[in-house]
Amino acid sequence: MIKKLPKSQIEFEVSIPCAEWEKYLDVVAKEASEEFNIAGFRPGKAPRKMVEEKVGKGVILNGAAEKAVQKSYADFIVKEKIEAIGSPKVEVLKIEEGKDLEYKAVVAVMPEIKIEEKYVKGIKEINKEYKEKKPEVDEKELDLELEKLANSRVKLVTVQREAQKNDNVEIDFEVKVGGVPIENGSSKKHPLIIGRGVFIPGFEEQVIGMKEGEEKEFELNFPADYHKKDLAGKLASLKVKVNLVQDRQTPEINDEFAVSLGKFENLEALKKNMREGMEHENAHKMKDEKRVKYIEEIIKNSEVELPEILVHQESHRMLQEFEYQLTPMGMDIDQYLAQIKKDKEELIADWEPQAEKRVISAMALKELAKMESLEATSEEVEAEMNKTLQYYKNVKDMEKNIDMEGLYTYSKGVLENEKVFEYLENL
Repeated sequence: MIKKLPKSQIEFEVSIPCAEWEKYLDVVAKEASEEFNIAGFRPGKAPRKMVEEKVGKGVILNGAAEKAVQKSYADFIVKEKIEAIGSPKVEVLKIEEGKDLEYKAVVAVMPEIKIEEKYVKGIKEINKEYKEKKPEVDEKELDLELEKLANSRVKLVTVQREAQKNDNVEIDFEVKVGGVPIENGSSKKHPLIIGRGVFIPGFEEQVIGMKEGEEKEFELNFPADYHKKDLAGKLASLKVKVNLVQDRQTPEINDEFAVSLGKFENLEALKKNMREGMEHENAHKMKDEKRVKYIEEIIKNSEVELPEILVHQESHRMLQEFEYQLTPMGMDIDQYLAQIKKDKEELIADWEPQAEKRVISAMALKELAKMESLEATSEEVEAEMNKTLQYYKNVKDMEKNIDMEGLYTYSKGVLENEKVFEYLENL
């Protein structure tokens, strides 16, 4: 009999016939005989009784029970079609040679989620809200993007004058505290745009007015809240040499600038192209925002008891994703944890509320696909899989290493989620 427990756990008791579990006694005895040296016998050949005398009868009984329970448990969840999550907690209730073996197992299972029909009203209100929104771009937004574009096309002109704010300079510098060079406190031919405030306060002001080839020595205090605590508030001696001064000439935003970009007849054509691109980007942002609101509305109208292990697994998955994101930044997880002064388990615990939300949203989307008959056909899934496989054909031997079953599940999920979102958008 299967008993339901809180947090989507179940409990059941199983009796294993004596003949079934006792066959493992000889197996365990043979393994023990191979591990322990028993005088007069080759490894694995000693009689069970002698092995029991050597290691203790309880060890053999418990070993046999463990093997029998593993087999019995696996058979039971298959027979009863139980979607178990993680490892079970097993308690042997009765173990005695010549009698049936009895055990109790508690295991988390995939929870059931119930979505109240009233979610439809909330979705319709969201659709109404976004129907009135337009992905339009105003002139101010467009001008800011044009300025960014012009700044990315800055021309650097070497000048023989004193350095000014907004100039590009190349410097050699050295920083000492108490006469001792600090870690990473020196550099040669270091690029600097004066006025960006990347050095400690007062440094760039000292560079203003210096010419190519000029050297200067001065003192400055590190800020009291400086990120390196061993330097915070301390007086530093600095030596700087200017190697190069360049005027940053930003092109004027006009027809000539538009033509210089290669494919525009005039400034109006450039603006039109940029506006269309920005509106397309805004439309995507609005679509993503709307879908996040859909999820929140559905979660609000859902009932589910999540097993702790499911949330814990998702938190660990989030940690793996975060580690991948750190790699392009030249940082690993240990460096990040050192910065925030936490360990992995504390970080995972912080993420559990978000992990819980992610698990529920995935379950809710899957349940909606089932409720509204939006499940993807095998033909659709295979077509989606082929798109992925086509990409990997260009990567030597990569397709041979793909988990096809995992790809099928992933592709099915992607398709069904998109079907659900399209369904919601039309409510």
